[in-house]
Amino acid sequence: MARGGPKLDHGRRRELGQSFQDGGEHYQRVRPGYPAESADWLVPAGAVDAVDVGAGTGKFTALLLERGLSVSAVDPSADMLEQLQIHCPGVAATQGTAEATGLADASFDLVSVAQAWHWCDPLAASTELSRILRARGTLGLIWNQLDTSVPWVHRLSRIMHAGDVYKPDFRPVVGPEFEGLESHVTRWEDVVTTADIIELAKSRSYFLRAGEATRGKVLANLDWYLHHHLGHAGEEDLGLPYLTLTWRAVKA
Repeated sequence: MARGGPKLDHGRRRELGQSFQDGGEHYQRVRPGYPAESADWLVPAGAVDAVDVGAGTGKFTALLLERGLSVSAVDPSADMLEQLQIHCPGVAATQGTAEATGLADASFDLVSVAQAWHWCDPLAASTELSRILRARGTLGLIWNQLDTSVPWVHRLSRIMHAGDVYKPDFRPVVGPEFEGLESHVTRWEDVVTTADIIELAKSRSYFLRAGEATRGKVLANLDWYLHHHLGHAGEEDLGLPYLTLTWRAVKA
């Protein structure tokens, strides 16, 4: 998904996003959460009502709840929302998309979209999310990505086919309904084992849509790289470096 790479048309975007319709329990278990700093920077003073769109299993939803907001969640996958309601009980969860949330006009002070904007039609989604935001409400876009400035992580990302690694000049597309787009970067590490990294690779859209031969090749390459080339033991704790890119814009 690096800026300047090939753009996904709507059909291809939907096809790839469909790979996340099932497997909510696995996604919840292996995908990293988000650093508190990201939510602290994003949530505007005085915000009361928030909705997490493309919420998945609720990893960013949980941060909004921790900050005392009244939180709703939207995701196209019933399987993901089932996991969300286990981990974030009491959140009003709705099946829908960023382009069609099904929510009422002017209902929220903050809309967050974590690890999902690249699956959306950004202009159609901007129109819809502006509709459900109150005057001067905030749109937040959040991505975790592997910190490929670290050499071993750069090679790991290539083996995993981690597509969501953005170039330094990346700037997400938002519609004219929003203004004042600004960004924040958090550097942090997720403590994982090599088994966790392998399971993380299995949760990627590339792996989910690959054939058996390609999946076998990815897993064999990961095993060689982590255990033989880098020499890590299977149960050894590693710090996996991440960047969290957080963007915010205000309803014009």
